[in-house]
Amino acid sequence: MAYEVLARKWRPQQFGDVVGQEHVTRTLKNAIESGRVAHAYLFVGPRGIGKTSLARIFAKALDCEKGPTATPCCECAMCREIAAGNSLDVQEIDGASNNGVDQVRDLRDQMQFAPTHGTYKIIIIDEVHMLSTAAFNALLKTLEEPPPHVKFIFATTEGDKVLPTIISRCQRFDLRRIQTPLIVERLRFICGAERITVEDDALLAIARGAEGGLRDAISALDQLISFKGDSLTEDDVLAVFGLVSRRSLETLAAAVLTGDMGEILRLVDMFDSAGKDMRRLVVELMEHFRNLLIYQYVGEGMANLDATPEQIRVLASQAALADSTRVLQIADQLGETEGRLRYALSVRTLIEMSLIRCARLARAVSLEEILKRLNALRAAEPPAVAAAPTADAAPARPAMKADLYDDPALKQAMRLFEGKVVAVEEGNA
Repeated sequence: MAYEVLARKWRPQQFGDVVGQEHVTRTLKNAIESGRVAHAYLFVGPRGIGKTSLARIFAKALDCEKGPTATPCCECAMCREIAAGNSLDVQEIDGASNNGVDQVRDLRDQMQFAPTHGTYKIIIIDEVHMLSTAAFNALLKTLEEPPPHVKFIFATTEGDKVLPTIISRCQRFDLRRIQTPLIVERLRFICGAERITVEDDALLAIARGAEGGLRDAISALDQLISFKGDSLTEDDVLAVFGLVSRRSLETLAAAVLTGDMGEILRLVDMFDSAGKDMRRLVVELMEHFRNLLIYQYVGEGMANLDATPEQIRVLASQAALADSTRVLQIADQLGETEGRLRYALSVRTLIEMSLIRCARLARAVSLEEILKRLNALRAAEPPAVAAAPTADAAPARPAMKADLYDDPALKQAMRLFEGKVVAVEEGNA
């Protein structure tokens, strides 16, 4: 028997098997159970997150011999035919190769016939945004008032390219990128079923490289098993995909927050010498500071905190190294650098300069701190003495706390502040 890749072998067969799309699966199950199934659905989202799988599960739920049911049996003839892709009542069409008016006309003619075995004749069009404008227009009337036995399910990665007249005739579902902990948990389940020994950090590295796509993560796992066998480590994943380890990434973030320029340059040199993907490094570092900013504002209970428990512990320790204002400035700088990398002749030089600038931002005195210390100086002033000053007496310096005057950071900030005031006065003159 021919080998079946893991991405196909572990494709979800029930609504409960779909990872990270509860808002969609719950709505579809409730629609089936309440008898409120619409005539057209549109699934929008990036690659590898379950659009086509949801379409097939929904088709099985509608045409199962025990249905319509929210839990198709996956054993009857209809379920097996739909899963195999050879059902006469469920047509799965590629929008890229069937994007003309003639194909839509043929499809429209086939809709007039009743289903052969199932309850409904279901049309699944993948990458529907590839249809031409003329093909979309030829489908409008049928899509708005199809025969009672016809259901449409569209899937696309670019929802903005679908005509508004098509979207208005469908129930639209926007699928999310799958969070890293959910991908790690699913990969752990697959490895257990396949009897693969794998480190937790290796699973995390695979999930990081997948960028929210579960199919990409499972395909990467399949590739690693072919490369290494039934025992995987984090070093195997990093060697194959050119990623930086989680600990090294967190060490680099700590060096930026503490302003350790030497450590920053050492790590960048190590990553570049090891052949790591430097552009990917900037993206992951920006994601780390994004998680750090969210942790500083709302803590670990935030649902959008895309981090594992080990990463959350590191975020908790790094949150005390810099305030949220500095972390936001660092994230902005990294975002600007990521946009410039595609045009850079020397990627390493640009990254080094950007990280040094980030480290300076992390240790710079902010305007809020200057105002806070100035207010502390005012609060430390003694009450004014009601004595008339003599004509030749020099203005006395107010008696304030010596430690505030001796603060080097405050002295530097005051010099900069006074220089800006003089520049403004000269400009006005």
